[in-house]
Amino acid sequence: MFGIENYMDIVIALIITGIFLFIAYLVFFILEKIFTKIVKRTRTTLDDEILKTAKTPIILIIFFIGLYLGLLRIELLANYQYVIDKIFTSIYILLGTFFVTRILDAVIRWYDGEFSLNTNGNVDKAFMPLLRKIIYGFIYAIALMLILQGVFNIEITPLLASLGIVGLAVALALQDTLSNLFAGIHLIADKPIKFDDYVELENGMKGYVKDIGWRTTKIKTLENNIIIIPNSKLAQSIIINYYTPEQEMAVVVPCGVSYNSDLERVEKITIEVAKEIQQNIPGAVKNFEPFIRYNNFGNSNINFSIILRVEKFVDQYLVVHEFIKKLMTRYNKEGIEISFPVRNIYFKNAKQ
Repeated sequence: MFGIENYMDIVIALIITGIFLFIAYLVFFILEKIFTKIVKRTRTTLDDEILKTAKTPIILIIFFIGLYLGLLRIELLANYQYVIDKIFTSIYILLGTFFVTRILDAVIRWYDGEFSLNTNGNVDKAFMPLLRKIIYGFIYAIALMLILQGVFNIEITPLLASLGIVGLAVALALQDTLSNLFAGIHLIADKPIKFDDYVELENGMKGYVKDIGWRTTKIKTLENNIIIIPNSKLAQSIIINYYTPEQEMAVVVPCGVSYNSDLERVEKITIEVAKEIQQNIPGAVKNFEPFIRYNNFGNSNINFSIILRVEKFVDQYLVVHEFIKKLMTRYNKEGIEISFPVRNIYFKNAKQ
């Protein structure tokens, strides 16, 4: 019989729920108007991100506590209390999981903003969505197991065994894909390359690292083409990273002068030209003192190397270009000869 007492139970339940709804609003107001101003004064943005993320789960938890306490006041639902307890326990587990994942999301966003080296950390950013999904999937899987076994007393061991068999079959079917995935994770952890690094692969291909995805890495060449390499192949390759440990690098320019040359004078003039290049050409390291080293007696010339220094790999092209032009002009002016290759051919007269 639905009497006045039942109406009063519903009214009291609504009042209790309304009170907790008001408390939730009050907590939201305090967090929004007071705590937000407090955390903005701190040096780190981590507390800002956590506060921004935690507001919604906290309000939902307060609301569902009020709803649960309200339902306890309704006499008609007394026989269903066992079911209600299980439902709300499951809700609290899911809300707790939601709260934890939101906090992790805040930490990841903070890491992206403050600790991801975006000049080299877009490599990290490329994997953040995938990493986030893996972590969240793991956390929600634990929550689901807690609900099934801890709340509803459902034995999950056969389910886990079935999932293990299915997982093994999927892993075998996706062996290459998983190999590329874990190779990509290895590249992220070991950091042999980073976003916008200029690299050279063992097959001679060169370019800028533009993306490390869950399956492939993309390298942009100077010709504006994209090289797409499976992560597993890249992880096993020998890579020259021209931006590690720093972008500055030496440039060795080979040259040679005739055997009639005054080597002291050649060295003096060559270094003068090299210093002019280092000081005036964009991309050359201004405070570097260039030098030369004679290294062998060639067929036509005494050979040597000129060592220059540039700010990054691609700067060498302009620097070497200008250096060769100026050095040739100066050699011609000073009468220094770079000999052509010479071959002497002797003919033996045959007896008639």
